This record gives sequence, C-alpha cells and structure tokens, in this order.
Amino acid sequence: MQALLLCAGALVPATVAHAQDGRTYLPGDIVVTGETPGYVLEDGSSGTKTPTPLVDVPQAISVITRDQLDDQGQTRLNDALRFVPGVSMESGEGNRDAVFIRGQESTADFYIDGLRDDAQYYRSLYNVERVEVLKGANALIFGRGGGGGAVNRIAKRADLMGGFTALAAGIDTEGAWNASADINQPLTANIAGRLNATYETFDSHRQFYDGRFIGISPTLNAELGPDTSLAVHYTYDDDDRLADRGIPSFGGMPIEGYDETLFGDPDYNRSQVQAHILRGRIDHRLSDGVSFNATAQFADYDKFYANIVPSGTDGTEATLVGYQNANNRQNFIGQANFVAQFDTGSIGHTLLAGVEAISQKSDSSRDRAVFGGQTSVSVLLAETITVPAFTLEPQRASESDLTTTSVYIQDQVEIGEFLQLIAGIRYESFDLETSDFVAAFNAQRKDTKWSPRFGVVLKPVEAVSIYGSYSQSFLPQSGDQFSVLNATSVTLEPEEFENFEIGAKWAIQPELLLTAALFRLERSNSTAPDPDNPGFVIQTGETRVEGFELSLAGDVLSNLHVNLGYTYLDGEVTSDTSSAVAGTRLEQLPEHQIGAWARYDISRRLGVGAGIVHQSEQFASLSNQVVLPAYTRVDAAVFFDVTEQLALQLNVENLFDTAYYASAHGDNNIQPGEPISATLGAKLRF
Repeated sequence: MQALLLCAGALVPATVAHAQDGRTYLPGDIVVTGETPGYVLEDGSSGTKTPTPLVDVPQAISVITRDQLDDQGQTRLNDALRFVPGVSMESGEGNRDAVFIRGQESTADFYIDGLRDDAQYYRSLYNVERVEVLKGANALIFGRGGGGGAVNRIAKRADLMGGFTALAAGIDTEGAWNASADINQPLTANIAGRLNATYETFDSHRQFYDGRFIGISPTLNAELGPDTSLAVHYTYDDDDRLADRGIPSFGGMPIEGYDETLFGDPDYNRSQVQAHILRGRIDHRLSDGVSFNATAQFADYDKFYANIVPSGTDGTEATLVGYQNANNRQNFIGQANFVAQFDTGSIGHTLLAGVEAISQKSDSSRDRAVFGGQTSVSVLLAETITVPAFTLEPQRASESDLTTTSVYIQDQVEIGEFLQLIAGIRYESFDLETSDFVAAFNAQRKDTKWSPRFGVVLKPVEAVSIYGSYSQSFLPQSGDQFSVLNATSVTLEPEEFENFEIGAKWAIQPELLLTAALFRLERSNSTAPDPDNPGFVIQTGETRVEGFELSLAGDVLSNLHVNLGYTYLDGEVTSDTSSAVAGTRLEQLPEHQIGAWARYDISRRLGVGAGIVHQSEQFASLSNQVVLPAYTRVDAAVFFDVTEQLALQLNVENLFDTAYYASAHGDNNIQPGEPISATLGAKLRF
C-alpha cells in the first residue's frame, strides 16, 4: 500500500520552473548556462542527450517532478507510475517493478540518470528528483529494449549553493511507518555532499503482508575547475517483504470473497533484495557550445524470492504451485558523449556522438516445490489457506555473460526559426553466452542491429511545436533479462519495434505545458507455432497498438498545480503468435486511461490536493479469458504549514473505498487494489 511521506525534495538550481510558490509539476528550462557545467547533459532532455527544451523533443514524454511525488506521498516507483498516461502496471510476481508502456511489457526498461538499472526489484524514490517516462521505441538513446518506452529516474545530487536538512516521518492507517532524511552541505567553495536515507515498513489489507526497506544514498558534487565537474553517487537499497502473487480467477473474473486471502505460505513467501549502485560522471566544457561527458557505473544486485502461488480454482478448491529463485547480477557500464552546437551558414546544428559498453554477468537458480511427488496440489478455498508440506527439487541453474557495445550519432538541425530536423542512428553489438547446468546446454548468440530515429519539428511560434517522428528498437530472443538461452531462442532473430508518432506541444506559459500525441507501435518477429512442423516455431508473429494521449502539466494559476493525462489505446495481435491468434486484444491494455492530480493552495499555509486514476476493463492475459473490471480510484490530500520549517500532510488513497483490481500476472495472479487508507506525515526543514 502507499507508505509514509518522503522528505521534501531539496532545491536543485536550474531544474525548478518559474512557480511563484517554489513548487513545480513541470520540469523547468533544461538549457542551462556555464554556471552549471555539464548539467544540461545529465538533467536536460533525456530524449536527446542534448540541451533541447522539452517542448522541442519530437516524442511524448511524461514527467513526475519531486513536488508532485511529495504532494501525493509517493515513495515507490510502481505507485507513482499509475498516474502516467499510457502506462499500466503488471503485478511483477510480488517481487519487482513491471510495466506495460503502450501495450509492451517490460521488467528491464528502467534507468537511473540515463544508465541501465535493469535488475528485477522494487525501486524506491527517496533519492530521486523526478521520474521521466519516454514513450515509443528508444533504442537510439537507451539501446536494445525500450520498445514501448523507458522509465528514467533522475537522481538527487549535491548542491553547492547552500546547506539544508529535511526530515520527514509519518504513519498510515495500516500501521506502516516511515522516517527519512535529506541533508545537503557544501564542504568547500567547490565541493558539496548530500545524504539521502530512509527506513520504511510495509503493511496492507492483504493477509500477513509485512516488510521493510532501508535506503542510504550519499552523493558528492565537485567543481574541478571553471569548465569541469564531477558527480559521484552511491546507493544501497535493502528490501525485505512478503511475496504476494494475489488471487486466482473464477468464471472469467477475479474470484469473489478472497481479496484479503494470501494464496501462499506466510513463512515461505518472501522477497529479499540488496542492491549496490556506484556511479561517477565527469563533465567538461571544451569551448562555447562544445562539451564532453563520461559516466561509469557498477551495480550489484543480490536477490532471493520464494513463492507458493495460485494457478487456478474451480470455485471449491484452489490449485497451488511453488518455487524459489536466487539471482545475482553485476553490471558494469561505461558511456561517453560528445555534444557540439555550431552553425553551417544559416543552419544550426546540435551534434551528438556517443559510445556505450556494458558487461553484465548473472547467476540464477530455481527450485520448484513438490507436494507428495506432484508439482501442484489442490487445497480447499478458505479465508486462510493451509499449504501442505512440500520439498524442493532443482529445476534450473544458469549463468549468463552479456557484452554489448554501441556507437551512436545524432544531429538536430535548425533551418530558420520555423523548422527543426532530427536524425540519428545507433549501432549495437549484442553478445550473449549462457549455460544451463540442469539441461546441460551451453549457447551463444550474437546480434548486431542498427536503430534509426527521425523527426521533424515545425515551430509556427516559439512556444509551439508540431512534430512527426519515426523510431526503431529491438529485443533479442532471450527475454528482457537475458538469463538463459535454449535450443530455439538461440536461433531466432530479435523482435523489432517501430514507432510512428505525430504530436503537438504548446508551452501556454513558461510553467504550463499542453501536449498531444497520436501514435502507432508495431512489433514483429514474435514467435508462432509452425503449422508444418509440430513442436517447432516460426517468426511470423506481429502486434499493433494505436493510440492517442493528451496531457496538461504545470501551473494553471499561481496557486493551482496540475498534471492531467488521458490515453486511448487500441492494440491487438495482427498475426498468429505462439501465445495468441490474430485478432486477440493485447493483455492489460485498457482502452481508456486517466491519470490526474491537482493541488490548490487556499492560502500560504493551507492547501488541498485531489487525484483520479481510471482504467477501463482489460484482459488479464493474452488468453482473453479473464477480465479485470474497469475502475475509478479517487485520492485526496490536505497540506498545512505550521511554521516556515514544519509542515503536516494528510493523504487519503481510494477516498470512496472502491473495490478494484490494480494489476495481474496472468489469469490467476490478480492483485486486489487497496481499500481506503490514510497517511499522516510531518516534514521539518531547516
């Protein structure tokens, strides 16, 4: 459930928009001067890696700022993303973030400051300045994957301008509580340090649910000279919680009467993750309009999870299966970018050239539960499920070694005041070696792909952009986690994604942005059964998603801040795949989706907030046999500043106590939504 309040975001110069009360739901000017060397390439447009205003990026991008996260009391990424148009949540087997973006499912298209953070775990927001969702195929900027879009978190960084301390604590109606700190301190005239830390406990209406999260994230920011800066980030996250796969379906709907029941074993179902991420970035201005940056990141993820889960029910008994997984992953990433702004005659150029290298090593093991010699067991439906005794037997043990190298180039061309063109391409070499020790199968595959991007931006006036764009991405046939290859996947061509989009962006005023986009996303090279060779597959599967989205973000009035979004999605399988036949509607793809939040400040000390999440009915899986009913959830908040330093905040989620089903992982792992709950928090800043 939504947990306790996170500390207020600290000031970050050049990212705050021009809001009279210091708040912003719209990222401010991303084009910054030499007063903040290199900042443009880190916190500027993540869609281009260049100093491009958001209004001129030929792509739909949704942003959740620190202020909005604080006003909503959001502390976890999966909760925050429910308010983003075009994004729906997959339940992630109760142990990880998983999303559908424009109908494309992913557990790996997650980034931090533009670098991959693709392990399977839940991400906290205590050390995050804002969240960006970049829609459509994004391979030019982010590399393989990202077919439907990418989720990029921008990390808080140390501020040289002054010291501050922000503390926060709170408690919710389920008994979960949270405490956090955000401390920034200039150490010298040119060096500043910042520490973000949090401790959070979990509880909910779900039976036996509990857990806790520890997060510690120090950062260092150093001006090494008038043209050079260094930023260093370290994050330690430790998450321990009940692994809850939800409830089964019956009669084509989530089974009734068991919304609180754990279909598992409270002593066995567990998810435990420890993540260490160390990242350093250096930025150097070579001359006016010419800059260079280089980033290196090491990440180590150690994860264990165990589950007894429902696989179906006949209305009297439930069938249970079980497993446990252990995963360890280490990522080494190096990335460098060169950006030059120059003119050739009357034509302006912003040129990007970059390289990226990634080494990823993973070890994984999986054991399955055996109940009296069987891999499944039937138990009577009851308010509390009794799980019979079971043993574990090895099912899979594997190692994988992935190496990718990429080079990319992009040019943004300004022809006069009214026309901008963007064109670029990325070449990526993907080399994967895996060993499956249980199946005694070793395999290697190598893919090399070109991923282009083209865009046209018309500027009838400075504040308006009308654009059209085309982009491609690809995903090798080994799953987005690249854990193990088999005799089939090692031979198949990568899946491909093509995104066609037209749209418009209007900066109604400097702090208010209206955007609209019409898009088509086509996916090809999915597998399908070979009708001429039973037991074999062919690559003729295709899907298509068409849609429209509209959003308004920023300050409608000096005391009214909004982020409103609507999306229409129509997606189906257009040729037979191994999972579905042509005409099947894509899974967890609501036709209509609304995510809206607004804050109104009644006075300098008192404010109120309200939000709506609406999704029309959708299918839980490609079987199209189980429906997740449509729902509308209303949230509310009250804000009161006791003094200049002390603020109180009350957030109510699901104000009208709507019964709904928030997400699923197939037809028989459906997650009931939270009933009405409240969180009371206090923030102290000095």
